[in-house]
Amino acid sequence: MSANKLHNQILFTKLRKTYPVFTYESYDFQYRDNEIKIQFRFTVGNDIIFQPVMRLSLANYAQSAIKDAEIAGLVFHIGMIELISYWKSICSPVIRIEAHSLTPVQQAWWRKLYYKGLGEFFYHNDITVTAKDLFAFAFSEEAKPVELFHFQYIKDNERVIVPIGGGKDSVVTLEELRLQSQVLPFIVNPRGATLDCARIAGFDPAGEVVILYREIAPQLLELNKQNFLNGHTPFSAMLAFYTLLVSYGTATRCIALSNELSANEPTIPGTDINHQYSKSLEFEEDFRLYVKENMNDCAHYFSYLRSLDELQIAEKFAQYRQYHSVFKSCNAGSKENRWCCACSKCLFAYLILSPFLTDGELFAIFGEDLLNKPEMQQYFDELCGIAPNKPFECVGSIAEVNRAITMILEDRKDKFLIKRYVQFLSR
Repeated sequence: MSANKLHNQILFTKLRKTYPVFTYESYDFQYRDNEIKIQFRFTVGNDIIFQPVMRLSLANYAQSAIKDAEIAGLVFHIGMIELISYWKSICSPVIRIEAHSLTPVQQAWWRKLYYKGLGEFFYHNDITVTAKDLFAFAFSEEAKPVELFHFQYIKDNERVIVPIGGGKDSVVTLEELRLQSQVLPFIVNPRGATLDCARIAGFDPAGEVVILYREIAPQLLELNKQNFLNGHTPFSAMLAFYTLLVSYGTATRCIALSNELSANEPTIPGTDINHQYSKSLEFEEDFRLYVKENMNDCAHYFSYLRSLDELQIAEKFAQYRQYHSVFKSCNAGSKENRWCCACSKCLFAYLILSPFLTDGELFAIFGEDLLNKPEMQQYFDELCGIAPNKPFECVGSIAEVNRAITMILEDRKDKFLIKRYVQFLSR
């Protein structure tokens, strides 16, 4: 066992002994002026308190009959998925819920989501734990069963909620669905690319975009500085539960995500460790079943792009030239609304679009020729399978990357990374 792995396993065990119980103490919300303000309270003993605050603006789409009794169950469930960001800093062996209790089947569902959704977190922190031993739920004597919540069944209509992430995938979903439905765009923590994509699609962010302002409680950032545990959490699962609240608040049944076929591929071959677990078909089907059995089938959640691979999506996106100057898929440069041109997501986007765009068009988007950049070799090797593992990013499958490279081998044969690929094949 390496020194780093031993250290993290010891830290994991120490934190669990020091902080044996993580408590979901309460949730609160107020609805006013087409906005739902939400606050959660998570505690660990008397010393650690997290109180994140969220604001959901329903813009001009708010339905007229919003009732607190029908918001409550949705907000409680949002708290169950928000909790994961805070619990993972400590990994207490008991999660205690004060207000409501879960059935054994519901407990098993949440435990699976936490375990698989944190697969990358455990991998990078060198933590070994089984799903069974991860944690147990406990409930206060006053806890009311989740079954007592009332969830409004939203009927089908001509509208569809489309989350906009600022990348090519959500643009394709947005453009294709708005030809057949009334689209309600939904943005989490708006930034340059997401707002620009909404504007180009004809939506005014001031009143025609549903916006979630989501904060991370500052206490968590302090724990990170103190070297508590930290790492990746299943963001798309969190998004899924928020979309249910958007569905209710706008009386819109259909929720169209933009998760593609390749999201099902594990990041670490031969394992269940997948950076995109909560974008996978497995999670999508689990989520739909949970909503159907426990939340009155209140909304219909699906991925519009599920049957498409990344090359098919890239070919479609290449036709929407009005978005080429504004879309971004780079996490590193997102705050500055730019492509960093130094990460695996930038290189993947460049590669997957290369069969459908010229060098000049690609340069206009990225500002650099990433196929001629030796510094990208490590990411190139990870993306195409020369290296043993894929990058821990939302990127396509190894097979899709190889197909894209094959399509440009002749036209881009003088590029540095393409030359490397040919040399690798000839070994």
